Amino acid sequence: MSDYGHPLAFGAFLTPGNAEPGRVVGLAMLAEQVGFDLVTFQDHPYQPAFLDTWTLMSFVAARTDTVRLAANVTNLPLRPPAILARSVASLDLLSGGRVELGLGAGAFWEAIEAMGGRRLSPGQGVRALAEAIDVIRQVWDVDARGGVRVDGEFHRVIGAKRGPAPAHEVGIWLGAYKPRMLALTGQRADGWLPSLSYLQPGDLDRGNTIIDDAARQAGRDPADVRRLLNVTGRFASVGRGPLDGPAEQWAEELADLALSDGISTFILGSDDPEDLRRFAAEVAPAVRELVAAERTAGTAPAPATPVPTAIPAVPPAARRPPAGSGAFAVVPTPDDGVRRSAIRVWDETTRPAGPAPDPARTYTAHDQASAQHLVDVHDGLRAELTRLYDLVEQVGTGLVDAGTARSHINTMTIRQNKWTLGTYCESYCRVVTTHHTLEDRGIFPHLRSGDARLAPVLDRLEQEHHAIHDVLERVDRALVAFVSVADGMDELRAAVDLLSDTLLSHLAYEERELVEPIARLGLN
Repeated sequence: MSDYGHPLAFGAFLTPGNAEPGRVVGLAMLAEQVGFDLVTFQDHPYQPAFLDTWTLMSFVAARTDTVRLAANVTNLPLRPPAILARSVASLDLLSGGRVELGLGAGAFWEAIEAMGGRRLSPGQGVRALAEAIDVIRQVWDVDARGGVRVDGEFHRVIGAKRGPAPAHEVGIWLGAYKPRMLALTGQRADGWLPSLSYLQPGDLDRGNTIIDDAARQAGRDPADVRRLLNVTGRFASVGRGPLDGPAEQWAEELADLALSDGISTFILGSDDPEDLRRFAAEVAPAVRELVAAERTAGTAPAPATPVPTAIPAVPPAARRPPAGSGAFAVVPTPDDGVRRSAIRVWDETTRPAGPAPDPARTYTAHDQASAQHLVDVHDGLRAELTRLYDLVEQVGTGLVDAGTARSHINTMTIRQNKWTLGTYCESYCRVVTTHHTLEDRGIFPHLRSGDARLAPVLDRLEQEHHAIHDVLERVDRALVAFVSVADGMDELRAAVDLLSDTLLSHLAYEERELVEPIARLGLN
């Protein structure tokens, strides 16, 4: 566990779309108004749907007064470091010391090459970044004698005059994930800036260890490196997964990241004004209070399950049934009735209902845990749906190509489920047993034989499973067509909207009808 004691800060991560140029500027101004410390922007110079990030930051700097600004992260292969150093220093001087420098070694190399940049291997990218940091720091160091001199493998600046110096000590934050980049962060950078969505459980701890070791070897204090994190999620009334729930849940999870993994700057990736308002008004103050209380107490919190980027195995504790025998207490997730698509795959009014529960019956803790597992599995699928929306937006903005998106989707449980067997059956049997076939352990046949009155419900659920499979195929076809159809993004979004409607409706129906029978009849 690592708490480096840095003061907390909160930022926004905005998309610099050019379809409505004033919108991103307005969001940046809103972020300042509601109390954010930092506003950052993607930097993808090869993306024609984006405004140029450094031009945008100059405009935003002129429209704001207090908020700090940064690219998240600067695309170094298309921005020569000596020029970049002067751009940063100039904007820092003009804005009164409000600019920081996020740097990345580069990605999307085909697009970089198309813009005239040089394709580099991962190792070359790290070496080029190290040289660029040398160039930038020398340009800013106006008190040193002589000109800038870096005779590197990738960057050669021989005798350039130094200056201007920034108005304040600009932080250099690296978007790092692999060991060599993490080591460079510890050796040379002022901050580590990854995105939580790109990390696996344990990556923050492993990254901190590499950074800390590299910092010590370079004669630095590991606390010299601020730990920042891009986060995304969804605000909802009920917790359904990491950063998917009420503001109090967000605050607890972010506070745990601060106290356990040393994160001191949380940057929300969202272009939704309401998300920005809630994050600033409800989440940030609560995180500050929780972290301050722990620090004041002088004790670190007990080790908690790391906040993962994968689907959680269990829902929030408040939703778990009580221990011991008693009345049925598993709470199905209700259907909120929101529909994004005009298409209706089925008529919800024709769904049959199962038998009414016996109000006098009691259920053991084991009975209720079996039923709760259905909700747990479904919550994982709901969280994956949120990830799918995020992935589609990345396709739309050019951050991820359609082929890569298909690969990601194919690894999701939502895609791997054999829907003709049933969501719960597939997920539960894969987790619980490996020595029986799904057909032998299928929960639907067991429920059917245990209570004949459930047959109409199970028949309907199986029909809906087939329909969901077809809707998933529609999403896949839309991804394939995206690269060749003029309105491909509209078609893709429409396909995902239809999936959201069908999946959320189906999961709510299945929980409503099956949680009690599972508790009553067991699993086998």
